[in-house]
Amino acid sequence: MTIACLFGTFDPPHRGHVHIARRVLEVPGIDRVWLVVTPRNPFKMDRAVSPDQDRMAMVRLAVQGLHGVEASEAELGLPPPNYTADTLALFRSRWPEHRFALVIGSDNLAQLHRWKDPEAILANHRVLVYPRPGVDLHQGRSGLAGHAGITLLEGPVMDISSTRIRTAIREGRDPGPDLDPAVYAHIAERKLYRD
Repeated sequence: MTIACLFGTFDPPHRGHVHIARRVLEVPGIDRVWLVVTPRNPFKMDRAVSPDQDRMAMVRLAVQGLHGVEASEAELGLPPPNYTADTLALFRSRWPEHRFALVIGSDNLAQLHRWKDPEAILANHRVLVYPRPGVDLHQGRSGLAGHAGITLLEGPVMDISSTRIRTAIREGRDPGPDLDPAVYAHIAERKLYRD
């Protein structure tokens, strides 16, 4: 089985994440998509994040009933900072019967050279790239042209941001239709993003 991994803090998960997961499931050869909740993004070490259990609960709510898409806590409990290359290597050793692909946005493709061990990621994993606002889907690919494992996906460019959703909630505004009602209910119950 080939599992495509979309890593993120998911603070909160929104309809854009779910749309990308659905789009990735349409890619030939992809059997499942994991939304992998990351404890700490190395590029966002200075930002506070909601508790792991809340982010896991929200991702589970966001993907409930969506066949082939799962919330994964496989990276939780690993020592931070969490590097994608290390986590994927762990996945390969823990589940050798599966193949793992990586799902990133075009903004991350342009920055992949800054990641830890990008060569190892590209050597061992198919990389599926979804378009992001303000970033040419082909930007950053020139230096990676020799890697046949990069697949550029087509789809609507969605200008949805967890940061904007958190800000709206903090300011007492409706976060709008980009947030699943069940996720919003969890946020309200747990009083997330109020401080």
